[in-house]
Amino acid sequence: MLLTGPMDLKFALRSLRSHPGFTVLAIAILALGIGANTAIFSVVNSVLLRPLEYRDPARLVMIGNDWRDGSASTMTQVSEPDFDDLRSQSTQFDGVAAYMGGGTASSSVIVNNSAEFAGVTRTTEDFFHVMSVEPERGRLITSEEYQFGGPNVVVVSHDFWIHRLASDPNALGTELRAYGRPFKIIGILPPGFNFPSKTDVWVGAIEAKNTSRSAHNWRAIARLKPGVTVERAQTELDTIGSRLSQAYPLSNKNVTLHAMPVQEQIVSGVKTTLWILLGSVGMVLLIACANVANLLLIRASARRREIAVRAALGARRWHIIRQLGIESALIAIVSGIAGIMLASWGMSALLHLAPANLPRVEEVRLDMTVLVFTMLLSLAASVVFGLVPALKASRVDLSDALKQGARGATVGDSRGLRGALVVAEIAISMILLIGAGLLIRSFDRLTRVDLGYRPDHLLVINSNLPAETIEDARRSNLVYGKVAAQIGSIPGIVSASAAMGLVGGPPRSNGGYYLEGGPDYYQLGMTGPQGDFFVIMPDYFRTIGVPLHAGRDFDARDQFDRGLTVVVNEALVRRSFPNENPIGRRINCGMDNSGFMTIVGVVADFRNSDPARPPRPGIFMPYLQHPFFATRMTFIARTAGDPSAMTEIVRKKVAEVSTDLPVQFSTLDDRLAATVASPRFRSTLLGVFAGIALLLAMAGVYGVMAYTVSQRTQELGLRVALGADRGRIIRLVLSGGLKFAVMGLAIGLLGAWAATRLLGAMLFEVGRNDPATYLAMGAGVMLITIAASVIPAWRASRIDPIEALRQE
Repeated sequence: MLLTGPMDLKFALRSLRSHPGFTVLAIAILALGIGANTAIFSVVNSVLLRPLEYRDPARLVMIGNDWRDGSASTMTQVSEPDFDDLRSQSTQFDGVAAYMGGGTASSSVIVNNSAEFAGVTRTTEDFFHVMSVEPERGRLITSEEYQFGGPNVVVVSHDFWIHRLASDPNALGTELRAYGRPFKIIGILPPGFNFPSKTDVWVGAIEAKNTSRSAHNWRAIARLKPGVTVERAQTELDTIGSRLSQAYPLSNKNVTLHAMPVQEQIVSGVKTTLWILLGSVGMVLLIACANVANLLLIRASARRREIAVRAALGARRWHIIRQLGIESALIAIVSGIAGIMLASWGMSALLHLAPANLPRVEEVRLDMTVLVFTMLLSLAASVVFGLVPALKASRVDLSDALKQGARGATVGDSRGLRGALVVAEIAISMILLIGAGLLIRSFDRLTRVDLGYRPDHLLVINSNLPAETIEDARRSNLVYGKVAAQIGSIPGIVSASAAMGLVGGPPRSNGGYYLEGGPDYYQLGMTGPQGDFFVIMPDYFRTIGVPLHAGRDFDARDQFDRGLTVVVNEALVRRSFPNENPIGRRINCGMDNSGFMTIVGVVADFRNSDPARPPRPGIFMPYLQHPFFATRMTFIARTAGDPSAMTEIVRKKVAEVSTDLPVQFSTLDDRLAATVASPRFRSTLLGVFAGIALLLAMAGVYGVMAYTVSQRTQELGLRVALGADRGRIIRLVLSGGLKFAVMGLAIGLLGAWAATRLLGAMLFEVGRNDPATYLAMGAGVMLITIAASVIPAWRASRIDPIEALRQE
């Protein structure tokens, strides 16, 4: 029975086929673990590991401002004057450019007399050189066309040409309107180029340079010269940043320039989450391997006579190990194939659950790298779960194995190993359960936070009506006013208004403000009070359900040619007017009008954007007094019934006022769901993985306890014969399961204490060592472990002592 080559494989196949229950169970357990790992790795590979689809992507870096004194968070935006200095003084880059805007529905464009939303990005000269892209058709924007006041030209994406221009071969030279002015299409970029993400149209300069060094509106991108490292470029940026800090201390004090590889910057918001998920699903696979290893140990005990006969006929220990290893490899390979099929299904569910802002999500796919990873993972798993059982099974005493009949004697030397594997499964599942519990509690707190307004029954109508001149802007404002009135007149709509910087999304503008009679911008620099700025219509606060605490709301008195007015929130009052009446005081925030604004009202605080972010000082300005900012308003309407049912009638009412005003519909509940999509994504997935891990661990407990009972039949029968009642037998068996649980919990708690350090920044109002979570998870694991041991214990209590004592 010394097997070699194909004979080993044939024997392994016959052996697995003769025990279909064991084979199917082992493959199912492993396929679940491998499939989950494959699905998560496909996302990690596509988002984090695969190089960006640009030429020499490793040489692309983002350059932004970094506040070293902690007075503000790290920002990617730079001011236009700082960017000009960076471009003129740097020597380590092959090119430096900047861009602004981008993203889905960032602006409205009119194509073929049809108004629609598109991602429009403003760029500076050298942008396409830095990105190293050439047009598929036509040409790029020239230096002369990048000058303010020059010809209005645009370059469009390949997708825009296909879907918006119907692949028109004569599209070059045709016109589209954006920013309230006509642009001629001069180029079409190649398929696949899409930077920044979801951009459809790239334009050059559309306004004069902004000379303020406090207006951080541009994102800078550069291409390193060949052979230049990010560290070497950073040394030069430190020098330039120090020079700017000394030359412009008010705006640039403690501000440095920071370089980061573009790929790292793009994925910075999800990098930690994805690695944690991959590590978590790796733990699930370890538990699956431990389960299969236990199955193999049990099966090896049953095959001890067979292995002994082969050894007696001349098979060496290495031959036995090889044969058992081939069986393990076959299980792993089939599990890997099944895992790939599970992963293809799981990826669809995964991407459906993923937040909309997950970078590079359109690139996620099962490619060759993922398939190779899966097969290597399968083979590695076969070693993990197959090697130790094979070594155990090959170490056999011939005379003992051939003559023994008592089943209990066959497994004595592997009982401790099986128990250790179960303890490891419980410990790993405990780590995952505590991590998932913390994230779920955090997400629950986040969804229950008091927003300060009522998000229910609110229809959101996104719009955009850009203007080129102040006269155009004022005409756009009149259109917005008529649209709001039309929406408000619809039966079933309680009230309607509009805002630039609507709740449920980030503020469109923020920065410093100062008070009349106090230090101004040039004296305060970046050290002055910071706030969020909003342009709103009358009735905005009533529509979203925010109470007015003092003064008045905006009304017909707040016109373009009247005295500037403003409403502030309580956070600003606490910051700038403690123990004072702010009504009548004057404030300036440097929007499109540099005059002082009189405070006419105070509203309650509300969490305008991220629910996890406490309210900051807020300055609300009437839309008619800030015409250019009011061209980017979002309408909001409170409805008596389902807001989604009002979309078509609202669309018709808007079209009656203006056909140049594109609209997109959503609800405020949907917008709020998007703001917590990332916490929901990681808490849900980690919760699912923890649940799978716990089920596998409990299956392992049940399997070991059931097998232990079957091997101790004679002993338990003897105890019954000597007078042990059923309760004592049940307690005896349960104590074995509890021993596993206690050891697993102790190890798992220590592991969780170390592992949850990674979750600190992801938690909201929950500490990483939250006692309630640790206690609840520990108690839950203990109860489920007892439940997994109950059936074997009950069976043990039903043993017939006469039948048990008759067994050999």
